[in-house]
Amino acid sequence: MRPRRPVFVDVDTGVDDAMALAYLFGSEDAELVGIASTAGNVGVRQVCRNNLGLLALCGVTGVPVSMGSATPLSAPLRTAEDTHGPQGLGYARLPEANSELTTYDAAEAWVRAAHAHPGELIGVATGPLTNLALALRAEPALPRLLARLVIMGGAFDYRGNTTPVAEWNVSVDPESAAEVFAGWNGAENLPIVLGLNLTENVAMTPELLSRLAGAAGSPSTPMSAADARGTVSTASNPLIRVLEDAMRFYFEFHHDQGEGYLAHLHDPLAAAVALDTEIVRYRAAPVDVELTGTLTRGMTIADWSRRWGREPNAVIGVDVDPAAFFDRFIDRVGAFAKRLG
Repeated sequence: MRPRRPVFVDVDTGVDDAMALAYLFGSEDAELVGIASTAGNVGVRQVCRNNLGLLALCGVTGVPVSMGSATPLSAPLRTAEDTHGPQGLGYARLPEANSELTTYDAAEAWVRAAHAHPGELIGVATGPLTNLALALRAEPALPRLLARLVIMGGAFDYRGNTTPVAEWNVSVDPESAAEVFAGWNGAENLPIVLGLNLTENVAMTPELLSRLAGAAGSPSTPMSAADARGTVSTASNPLIRVLEDAMRFYFEFHHDQGEGYLAHLHDPLAAAVALDTEIVRYRAAPVDVELTGTLTRGMTIADWSRRWGREPNAVIGVDVDPAAFFDRFIDRVGAFAKRLG
């Protein structure tokens, strides 16, 4: 067994963020040392409720949850209830939380975790980068303190999912993303950035979700696009039931977008890469974010040809084996759910 690594996550939970948290809960090589809540898929207070509720559902204790900024750095907040449901987890319902938020905010939580685990902490950001940008303002040494940073965001030589050129997380708060990339200029450990060009290759399907339920020892009725909207999970396992009810909403959204009865697992891939970088192939490049373009605001640009004359400030995921990822995901989350009963 590999040694446990301290992991700090910044999430806007969100269906796929919940799947990422379940992956980390089920990873024996991860010690989750904090959760920062970010406004994005839903408002920040709902994100906090989702994070606390997931901890309660999964019987995970001792992980501090911090509230982040309610708004992006300078733009009005946009949320995505059409994608993730009114509370962010589709049709799923979580138990009432039995723990409280920290007395300090999410930016301070980043800084505290980095100083508590200098040179060891793995940071994972799967929502807008507002909290991380504010943490960098407070502690510019963060790039040196973190052992690794994995960001789910952007789209590189690929279409956007919010505008024709912009990915959701970056589009919600482009200024924070620009600050984070600038903060890593000249850093030794460059952030790993997983954009839509990579993550849209990782598609959960009803067949894979049935495999997950089977691995948890809790088979349920397979989902289908022909099912009535909002059909509830028949799984007996509480975690599998929540994940299936959340994923059904996500499947329906993707189906309505003409993408098929499936769902892209952007954030769980980031969680997996945080613990094992070798499951993705990368290419280093200088990255920046367009802030002023009338049509291109929020676009992430990778200068592959080094036209800017700048050194790389990120390594960008360019290839992944989806089958290998799902084998790993099902093994870890299935076994964890089975232990929960």
